[in-house]
Amino acid sequence: MGAQSLAVACGVLALCLALAGATNPGFVVRITQAGLDYAHQQGIAVLEKELVQLKLPDISGDHRVRHVGKVHYELSSLDLRSFDLPYSRISLVPNVGLQVSISNAFAEVDGDWRVKLRFIRDHGSFDLKVENIYIKINLKLGSDTSGKPTVDTSDCSTRISQVRVHFSGKFGWLYNIFHSVIESRFRKILEGKVCENVVSSVRSELQPYLQTLPVTARIDDMAGIDYSLVAPPTATAQSLDVDLKGEFFSLAHRSAVPFSPLALSFPPDHDRMVYFGASSYFFNTAGFAYHAAGALVFEITDSMIPKDIEFHLKTSTFSAFVPQLETMYPDMPMKLRLSTSSAPFLTIGPEGLSLKPVVDIQAYAILPNSSLAPLFLLSLTGNVSAVIDMKSSRIVGNLTVGRMKLSLKHSDVGTFKVRTLQSIMNILASSILLPRLNARLDQGFPLPLPDRIQLFNVLVQFHQNFLLLGADVRYQPRGRR
Repeated sequence: MGAQSLAVACGVLALCLALAGATNPGFVVRITQAGLDYAHQQGIAVLEKELVQLKLPDISGDHRVRHVGKVHYELSSLDLRSFDLPYSRISLVPNVGLQVSISNAFAEVDGDWRVKLRFIRDHGSFDLKVENIYIKINLKLGSDTSGKPTVDTSDCSTRISQVRVHFSGKFGWLYNIFHSVIESRFRKILEGKVCENVVSSVRSELQPYLQTLPVTARIDDMAGIDYSLVAPPTATAQSLDVDLKGEFFSLAHRSAVPFSPLALSFPPDHDRMVYFGASSYFFNTAGFAYHAAGALVFEITDSMIPKDIEFHLKTSTFSAFVPQLETMYPDMPMKLRLSTSSAPFLTIGPEGLSLKPVVDIQAYAILPNSSLAPLFLLSLTGNVSAVIDMKSSRIVGNLTVGRMKLSLKHSDVGTFKVRTLQSIMNILASSILLPRLNARLDQGFPLPLPDRIQLFNVLVQFHQNFLLLGADVRYQPRGRR
């Protein structure tokens, strides 16, 4: 094999390995420019508060003034009275991260001065105005080993166009003669302090806040959701995309999911601040996790039947359809055990979310000694559709059962016509099983959100292989209710 052929073969192998190692996310968060603008407003408000607390060092030095001689000066008790950032914007830098640009910022400083000229000493006060401050901040986004998002300042630059200082006092005129020296020194100090503060604020404020994004969310005593990042956030020209694992798992024993997520094709909508793409993989791992935890087993007894239904779960009721029960187990209470041999698998398409579960229904007679006598085993199949919504930053749902079909898998009480039990099973499904499932689904599953974020103006759309949730965002600062 020639060198060129070997190189091509190696390239193809490398590509195959790369594709094999690539993992589609089960859940995607997309932050649009509108969302970034809102986050930017909150961040600028914090940065203003941080900058106004800057501690400025005392300034001292010697300067020779023509016809006067060497003057020793000291500036102390520098107080930054205000630091305003009236114009700023945040921009997406594709494949890099974010850039924050601040222009026409201004600040005001006052303090005390002292002067020594030969045998003359005096002091007074001064005020200083800093105008046309330009700040550019580049933010690099990433993820840590636990799958949490990270942010750091990759570059920061500050440029001050104008500094004006005015000294008052008996010898204030001396300072005003060489004010350009003072202004130059102050400009250099403030430019360094601003970026130093920006870097510190990103590390002490923004980074810890991003770390409040939950990597895992506990749902109940049986399952949780893995929301860890599968890759660093990706900036495009229109949005910031965050790919999450989006996988339910059993708390008792986490096992590998036997299927993989499909690629999500987001629509070009950007009306909301944030969008959540929950793939069919995300929902199907919920069924897999709860099935593995043994949670998809339901038992129905007579005490669970609502009082307004004139029906009892007893052999005397079923003997009208299964005559042998009357002689074999006369007037005994019954129990139905519903289970699935495999996790239910749902599909999502433009028309909505649906699944076709296959449920085994084992009927028992409860004997006087409380032991169970198996009666018959039915298989139930049906069409189930779901209505999905968002409530209090949680995904909630409601199931509706369509046509159901029964078949007999095994009988310990002889043969009988299964279709005659259809009405009873409809009653049990609509009055007991569905209300219990929907009560659980109404509690919902938490969305991956950092602290103090509220969602409103919700949008719900179904697309091929995923559910799209859109919303606007409201940030709730600490201490405000």
